[in-house]
Amino acid sequence: EEYTNSNLEKLLMEKKRIETLINNMSEPVIGIDENKNIIFINEEALKVSELNEVNCLGKPIQDIAVYNDLIRSLVQDLFDSKTASDKKSPLNIYADNKESFFEKEIIPIKIIPTGEDEMKLIGNVILLRNITTYKELDIAKTNFISTLSHEFKTPISSMKMSLHLLENEKIGHLNNEQRNLVNSIHEDSNRLLRITGDLLNMSQVDSGIIQMEPQSTQVAEIIQYAIQTTKQFADHKQIEILTEENHDVPFVWADKEKTTWVLINLLTNAIRYSHDNTRVVVSTNKEKDHISISITDSGQGIAPEYLSKIFDRYFRVPGINKGGTGLGLSISKEFMEAQGGSISVKSELGIGSTFMVRLIRVDKKSKE
Repeated sequence: EEYTNSNLEKLLMEKKRIETLINNMSEPVIGIDENKNIIFINEEALKVSELNEVNCLGKPIQDIAVYNDLIRSLVQDLFDSKTASDKKSPLNIYADNKESFFEKEIIPIKIIPTGEDEMKLIGNVILLRNITTYKELDIAKTNFISTLSHEFKTPISSMKMSLHLLENEKIGHLNNEQRNLVNSIHEDSNRLLRITGDLLNMSQVDSGIIQMEPQSTQVAEIIQYAIQTTKQFADHKQIEILTEENHDVPFVWADKEKTTWVLINLLTNAIRYSHDNTRVVVSTNKEKDHISISITDSGQGIAPEYLSKIFDRYFRVPGINKGGTGLGLSISKEFMEAQGGSISVKSELGIGSTFMVRLIRVDKKSKE
């Protein structure tokens, strides 16, 4: 009777409830105390790590990590604070004769001891969320987009060749109505080609394999090519593209093709969102270890609440219907970061926006 009414029985019952709950969870869970000893590990965690409960409980988790690759990757953040804030890729785990993907989360357990004011860490819970279904769907989507984009490029290129022949009147003269139709088809085919290019770039980003070919490149060469590519679009809106070049700007270490693509995308946006008969200014600035290229427009600007989302995939500022896929800025960010650079934006609603890319500054001779 004394035992039944004691707090000990209540504690044991609560402990049993928690153990049952944890063991019946469909996702792997590992608990460790303040000394990093394993205090519980559920059946799912044992299954994916191929461990035995008897050999784990009460043992320092770092000792298990010595011979178990999965446990070593799970506890790395606990022993190396530098990796804790890094962006993590899903864990690829092969268990139960199949490949699965998990997202890791380390949840600290803190309490305020009786009579004290400060929080005290009494352990951590390592939780793995099974995202295999979502990962498989994402891979299927990426493969589909990549295949579709490649298939689109051939007929679009054929269309453009036929349009080129029609515009040159090599197979006959066009009347004004026919010429307007050809121009309309030409614009639509260019739009399709841009969308296809965006999709191809997105599939490369999604695959995690961005093929970079960095080299020592002249900044002026990249800028001039981007300006020439967008000149016709600017002329159509009677927008002047001005360059404020710093002739003392050294070379940059960058993938020439992808960096040019980023600048073309930024210039196209600047022209698209600028009012007619205005200016777009391209300027360069030399920093200690980087070179910055800024593109400033005189459009309507971006509201402050949207600035943090502007580089998100598919995001488009509400209320603005200017075409586009909502992918360009997201892909530009991925391309810049993949080569050690960055991209940022400053904007004031009603005045305009400035997009700035930063590239690694190099001495040309040191890279040859």
